[in-house]
Amino acid sequence: MKVVSNSSVLISLSSINRLELLKDKFGEIQIPQAVWTEVVVAGEGEPGSIEVKNADWIEIVNVSDKNLVVALNEILDLGESEAIALALEIGTNVILIDEKDARLIATKYQLNPLGTVGILIWAKKNGKFNNLKEELDRLIIEGDFRISHQVYQYALEKVGESE
Repeated sequence: MKVVSNSSVLISLSSINRLELLKDKFGEIQIPQAVWTEVVVAGEGEPGSIEVKNADWIEIVNVSDKNLVVALNEILDLGESEAIALALEIGTNVILIDEKDARLIATKYQLNPLGTVGILIWAKKNGKFNNLKEELDRLIIEGDFRISHQVYQYALEKVGESE
């Protein structure tokens, strides 16, 4: 399955040393140039920079539909815009993206957004670690990840860890 990622999922998972979960789930992922630039170049020294740069299972793909990127970039950032355009170009229906506005727009293009929390739910269900609450707490503290109480509780319920 071809999968495209925006920068947020790469950065968030890297911040808790869980980037490999993407390889475990998908084998390889594709990112547009803007995401590479945001994570590896502009984000040098930040979580994700070295991890993404060294991941031979992450492929950089140039986006052809520049008009769509320009249109999307009116309301989204460049990485999100290129990620959505690339997902449409390569014919995938899964896009790794966290931001609410970008997720809404992706669904309007019949893409299925999957975010950092969704990847962690999958990983817990597949025995990649034992405690989702610990991973979410690390993500919030170490990764400075913002998550609503409702989404936090929903995630724990999905894996049988609700209080």
